[in-house]
Amino acid sequence: MPIVIPTISEQIAQELDVKTAQITATLKLLDEGATVPFIARYRKEVTGGLDDTQLRLLEERLHYLRDLGKRRETILETIQEQGKLTDALHDAILQADTKSKLEDLYLPFKPKRRNKAQIAKEAGLEPLARQLLLNPSLVPETAAKTYIDSEKGIPDAETALEGAGQILMEEFSEDPELIGMLRQFLWNTGSVLSKVVKGKEEAGVKFSDYFNYDEAIRAIPSHRALALLRGRNEGFLKFSLEPATTKDDIVRATEGIKARIAKRFNIQNDNRPGSLWLQSIVSKAWQTKIHSHLEAELINRLKEQSEEEAINVFSRNLRDLLMAPPAGPKVTMGLDPGLRTGVKTAVVNATGKVVDTAIIYPHPPQNAWEQAISQLAKLAEKHQVTLISIGNGTGSRETDRLVQELIKRHPELKLQKIIVSEAGASVYSASALASKELPDMDVSLRGAVSIARRLQDPLAELVKIESKAIGVGQYQHDVNQTQLGRMLDTVVEDCVNAVGVDVNTASPALLSYISGLSQTLAHNIVDMRNQNGPFPNRDALKKVPKLGPKAFEQSAGFLRVMRGTNPLDASAVHPEAYPVVERILKTSHRDIQSVIGDVDFLRRLDPQEFTNAQFGLPTVQDIISELEKPGRDPRPEFKTATFKEGIEDIKDLIPGLLLEGVVTNITNFGAFVDIGVHQDGLVHISMMADTFVKDPHAIVKTGDVVKVKVMEIDIPRKRISLSMRLSAG
Repeated sequence: MPIVIPTISEQIAQELDVKTAQITATLKLLDEGATVPFIARYRKEVTGGLDDTQLRLLEERLHYLRDLGKRRETILETIQEQGKLTDALHDAILQADTKSKLEDLYLPFKPKRRNKAQIAKEAGLEPLARQLLLNPSLVPETAAKTYIDSEKGIPDAETALEGAGQILMEEFSEDPELIGMLRQFLWNTGSVLSKVVKGKEEAGVKFSDYFNYDEAIRAIPSHRALALLRGRNEGFLKFSLEPATTKDDIVRATEGIKARIAKRFNIQNDNRPGSLWLQSIVSKAWQTKIHSHLEAELINRLKEQSEEEAINVFSRNLRDLLMAPPAGPKVTMGLDPGLRTGVKTAVVNATGKVVDTAIIYPHPPQNAWEQAISQLAKLAEKHQVTLISIGNGTGSRETDRLVQELIKRHPELKLQKIIVSEAGASVYSASALASKELPDMDVSLRGAVSIARRLQDPLAELVKIESKAIGVGQYQHDVNQTQLGRMLDTVVEDCVNAVGVDVNTASPALLSYISGLSQTLAHNIVDMRNQNGPFPNRDALKKVPKLGPKAFEQSAGFLRVMRGTNPLDASAVHPEAYPVVERILKTSHRDIQSVIGDVDFLRRLDPQEFTNAQFGLPTVQDIISELEKPGRDPRPEFKTATFKEGIEDIKDLIPGLLLEGVVTNITNFGAFVDIGVHQDGLVHISMMADTFVKDPHAIVKTGDVVKVKVMEIDIPRKRISLSMRLSAG
């Protein structure tokens, strides 16, 4: 009876617990060039309401399964060309549902270097290996004498047995069923044992936690695994994967593994001459081939799993940072703190345009404190500044104190100050994008511009910086950079499209993440805007060079035209769905201006009344919801943390002190919080709540303002232990 292999659609549908038809329809949209944000927002009827999280999982699995399919075809062709493709092997390859299972099946047929087993086969020793395996009653030395042949490089029985053993060892180490079983056994029971490289104790002190360390491989959390791997890569640690932890347990576990190998090939422990020889071959196969192969593979599996988790942590943190509340279109002064080099200052207007710059020197060695306050006051008054954004780098608290005095002396200016993360500002300053945006500005001042703008709108500014440079991950430089980059790009894409952009103010960097727009199209939009003035409506976008019908379909719903000729162009209602709004207006005998924002009226409408063959219930419900508050921003309301006066350095901290801070980074083991002392403190996962916490992201997100208690301070190691359990001792 022929085997039935599920299609990719069927397999993904089963994994996501949805209907196959939903997956098939979604794959068609993806293959036609539709983006995930577009499909999630505007094709709910087609996908049966799959959300963006499901669509991203679907997209990821689609890539994996299609790669698996291509690899399967290549393997089948290769084995077929060798003339070794049996029906059973063919079926097994078709049924292999993971890359590791597929490679296990292919291993015996994989072209390899001319090794000892291959040389032994060429010398005609394969029949000897087969005889000894099938008939343990034979005396190996006697059976081997028949194969002595000096011309073939077999001068004696010992050499013949060595060759036969090499053939069997290769056979044992390439058996798919055996390797699969041992792989799972080692993953379930194995432990990683780590030691310091002799003589590297002092240089590798930062890895001292792993100088004499052991842990079950499957239980090692990603941050510890990546630390171990970094320690080994830097030459401070050496470690191995063993089937147990203690020396005695390793011996017992190894004997158990050898028994499993022997059982797989029907090798008995019965003291027959051949059995004893075969047992020795089993032992050699484990020690020289199977163990090292599986150790490398499972350490790599641990690495890949840990990298995946680290990438997920980075992605969640980046999403939170990008979706942080914007201060909005307010005149903002950005201060990039520095001590000896001065505080770089930039004022941007409500749209983010630079209107003034300066460098002040309030700190040692210049100590021009009074002059600095005077300069800042004049700038604030001249440009009617309302917000001051202070970078959190070196000199931040000293500069914060300067601004506090400025506010105290000049209450009439009604200034508000906020300390923001300046991560990536220096990267932006030296980038080609910054050179194009701020061509006549000194590199040192560009960081102050970025610090000001990222307070106005974190998303619009942070997309200009390579995500990896923002610094909200753990071990981000140790993980697969291609995979990291791809994942972070999807996060930025999802965030930008969730918020939408004003097509008449957005930078090319921001526009390039909009569904359907490439970097070229983003620049074409900005060029046309610069040449002809603001776009009056979405329809005008069709005149942008190279922006064809497909790109317009994908992007139009996410591009906002504020105060344009059509009020709907400022909303997330897609132009293709404007006829639905027109039917609502016609039925109610009202105009669009009176309908927008009329919550009572809109909630009395029956969405079903306005559906048709093209627009189903989900789309009509989205349209009515959008009309209540067009172009609503999904980001939370803007609020700030207040750092405690007099607490400016780690030396100022004492246990029990209650502080307010901002979450800057989240890892699997806790959250880092900026409390204004130049060194973030750590709230360990065990100190985040009075109940058990499995995932720190369930408690806080990057950018959250939190209250913390100081628990411990380690000044030499610059470590601060914090707790969010304020009532705990």
